[in-house]
Amino acid sequence: MNIMSEETVKISLTVNGEPITSTVPVRRHLVDFLRLNLDLTGSHLACEHGVCGACTVRVDGAAVRGCLMLAVQADGANVETIEGLSDSGEVADLQAEFEVRNAAQCGYCTPGMIITSAELVAAGGLPNRETIRDHLSGNLCRCTGYQSIIDAVEETMNKRAGT
Repeated sequence: MNIMSEETVKISLTVNGEPITSTVPVRRHLVDFLRLNLDLTGSHLACEHGVCGACTVRVDGAAVRGCLMLAVQADGANVETIEGLSDSGEVADLQAEFEVRNAAQCGYCTPGMIITSAELVAAGGLPNRETIRDHLSGNLCRCTGYQSIIDAVEETMNKRAGT
């Protein structure tokens, strides 16, 4: 029996502000790299088809599905996880609103919801509830019914706008 070893490649990227160089299997997904290689377990795996949003991370400023992107594709990129966004304080007000409104019941979808919501919040303005709902439509939650999540995002945006 001929057992072939899996091909690996060396990548360099910045994760939560820290430069990282690592050798990874060429077929390892970004979210698996973050979880297995860097022990950053805030981003979750659920559907593994890019449908649920639990694996959402930020790559070069944009929210992306970590299960659809290979780690090698992030070579040279700036990657931010929920841990990094939390540590920086960037999403502290959003997280507080999620907590106040019980928008994080089981918590499994919460990191992806926060990262996706942060993208909309950072854009500024005061979108209506339908716009918030549409922006979050790629993130699935089985616990909250979404109303409390939309409430949290709306209130964060109102507070940031001073209204």
